[in-house]
Amino acid sequence: MTTETVPSKSNGGIADLKKMFGGGTSSLRQFGILFSLIAIIVVFQIWTNGTTLSPQNLINVVSQQSYILILAIGMVMVIILGHIDLSVGSVAAFVGIIVAKSMDDWQVPWPVAIGIGLVVGALVGAWQGLWVAYVGVPAFIVTLAGMLIFRGGNQWIGQSTTTPVPPEYSFIGSGYLPELPIAVNFNVLTMLLGLIGVGWVFYNEYRLRRQQQRIGVEPAPLWVSGVKVVLLSAAILWAAWLFATGRPGTSFPISGVILLVLVVVYSFITNRTVFGRHIYAVGGNRMAAALSGVKDRRVDFLVMMNMSILAAVAGMIYVGRATASGPQDGNGWELDAIAAVFIGGAAVSGGIGTVIGSIIGGLVMAFLNNGLQLIGAGADAISITKGLVLLFAVAIDVVSKRRGGPSIIGLFMRNFGGKDSGDKDTKAALPETVPAVAPTSVSNESSLPADLPRQ
Repeated sequence: MTTETVPSKSNGGIADLKKMFGGGTSSLRQFGILFSLIAIIVVFQIWTNGTTLSPQNLINVVSQQSYILILAIGMVMVIILGHIDLSVGSVAAFVGIIVAKSMDDWQVPWPVAIGIGLVVGALVGAWQGLWVAYVGVPAFIVTLAGMLIFRGGNQWIGQSTTTPVPPEYSFIGSGYLPELPIAVNFNVLTMLLGLIGVGWVFYNEYRLRRQQQRIGVEPAPLWVSGVKVVLLSAAILWAAWLFATGRPGTSFPISGVILLVLVVVYSFITNRTVFGRHIYAVGGNRMAAALSGVKDRRVDFLVMMNMSILAAVAGMIYVGRATASGPQDGNGWELDAIAAVFIGGAAVSGGIGTVIGSIIGGLVMAFLNNGLQLIGAGADAISITKGLVLLFAVAIDVVSKRRGGPSIIGLFMRNFGGKDSGDKDTKAALPETVPAVAPTSVSNESSLPADLPRQ
């Protein structure tokens, strides 16, 4: 009896278009969230008679949400590990009051104050990382305690009053890309930033096709790559034009520039470094990763410390935008950051999530919140709507995994693209088990998770 394998054939059309979105379950889900973001923007653009995509409103959205999106960058790494951090809002407020006090009371120059804030954030993160990684206390409990401790620290240092910051420091939170002495009716630096984004899209697509050819994978048809690049480039240039042609004296916010730099850096770290792969390995299967030689305790420690550093950055940006630090800073920020990560495609059980997906998830919440405010919805309606969006986003992920299927977008694309393009076939081709490699040293302290008892 012989078994004959029939090679799958590409049906073209929708099947080829699926390659535009990566072809895998996670990529399709990430683009599904992007489609949701586009739909929300279009609905509110019509509902508000064009206010949603007005230059000033876009500038306001970026300025108001940049610190939440920065928190989401760190939070996705924490959630990939299977942890949670409830203290980020309090840590941001704690660092914010220290930075404000250092400039207002101690007359410290603002660049030095920023350095102090980063050091304080790192120390706070090291404190929490120590308890999580080496003592074995669950991150939920450690950061819940941290939320109380650092909120109290903020109120103690600031005496529950606001502390102003100098105008030169406020630039990082409320400043814009400066105008160049060129006689044009748009901000040149903002358009240059858009052109850099277009260059990145071209380079990324070229690099992807080269990598696919190198490892023997058939790349998407050239027309598919062309459509993808043209659409993304057009969207980037259009957004850059809107930011560049806003009210005189405004352009793309400095806080947005900081956010973009962090997105690029952390996307590189999570996708293209050994440390990034270790984060996914530990989050996917901690025991297997530890037995393969990954020092899971060190990964836990560094990720928790990194989260607090990013919380410090977010807190300093917010203080700059508000021109003062107050006792209510950071309230609820952790919930918005966690919601952004889960809406952006991260798995509740850990091991899955991307920086870009979390940014898209954060923008979904940002434009939903902004749109509801523009149409005059009350705080109660906004809170209920955001809660329902979060609930349904996580429920879809849980139900889909329970059934062993892909995302809703994946199901749609498979139905129209033929059986050969389904994610189940790809999933079936994966090995059932992954052999673990024993650590080279029996003294490796990370060979077992921190919360498991030693023999």
